[in-house]
Amino acid sequence: MFAYILRRLWQMLPTMAGVVVLVFVLFNWVGGDPAYLLAGKMANAEAIANIRKQLGMDEPYYVQLWIFVKQIATFDFGNAWSTGEPVSHIIATRLGPSLTVLVPLTVLETVLGIAAALTIAFVRGSLTDRAVMVACTVGMSISILVYIIVFQYWLAYKLGLFPVQGWGENWLQNLLRYAILPILIGLAVSVAPTLRLFRSFVLDEVGQDYVRTARAKGLPERRIVWVHVLRNASIPIITYVMSNLPALLIGAFLLERFFGIPGIGREVILAVERSDFPVIKAITVYVAAATMVFNLLADLMYQAVDPRVQLK
Repeated sequence: MFAYILRRLWQMLPTMAGVVVLVFVLFNWVGGDPAYLLAGKMANAEAIANIRKQLGMDEPYYVQLWIFVKQIATFDFGNAWSTGEPVSHIIATRLGPSLTVLVPLTVLETVLGIAAALTIAFVRGSLTDRAVMVACTVGMSISILVYIIVFQYWLAYKLGLFPVQGWGENWLQNLLRYAILPILIGLAVSVAPTLRLFRSFVLDEVGQDYVRTARAKGLPERRIVWVHVLRNASIPIITYVMSNLPALLIGAFLLERFFGIPGIGREVILAVERSDFPVIKAITVYVAAATMVFNLLADLMYQAVDPRVQLK
């Protein structure tokens, strides 16, 4: 196991190097000259030259690339151009609010998706199964903006069950007061596609030979589905959940924007609007690194769920 982890970490280095080079090229050659963005439309050539010197952009490209690599290694991307706040502090303070919403959302989405998929497996092909799939299709066809507006209007404004917007300093207060409505909206949006996907994973296993053998031995259908089928279907489920975790930090920007949650997704939108390259580069690199780490964790979870899985 330890040798496998070391081998996977070693294999991540070329991938990470490719991400670093790609991000450097995109932001230095394709993204335009940031000195012009910082200097403004009325700046003269001398002001632009001074800004380029401050940013180290007057150095050769290999020197700039080396500076970028040192920033990644030391977790120090300097200060944000728009606010002057250290980028590392921005990410550290915005990560907590995002996780306050996304961790409960991911857990509830996964648990509800698995439970519903296994339950539907008992009545597969029936009218109930078809009705649930039609409901999922309808739910997936509705924009998240509709869910946000309807939930905010009825649950927050008309009924007064939740605050429309807001975020505080206390983690427990945020979780129990401000995060509940965004979590409910996230569930309303994500449960339908998750259920359809998990149902396909479960039905793929239901048709396997080991299921027919278990039935021939007289095992109860409930035990076959909830124990044997779930164990084998959990592998693609783990892959789906773990691969989506890093992207959720960025993908929840609409929830964070509409509910005033100071999270990573909202910060990315603000950085794009302000052309704040240090913040965008830092989050891009960290999300890429998190994706590789979560893929490794998924492989380790495979063997924890099913010891027959061999890590190579």
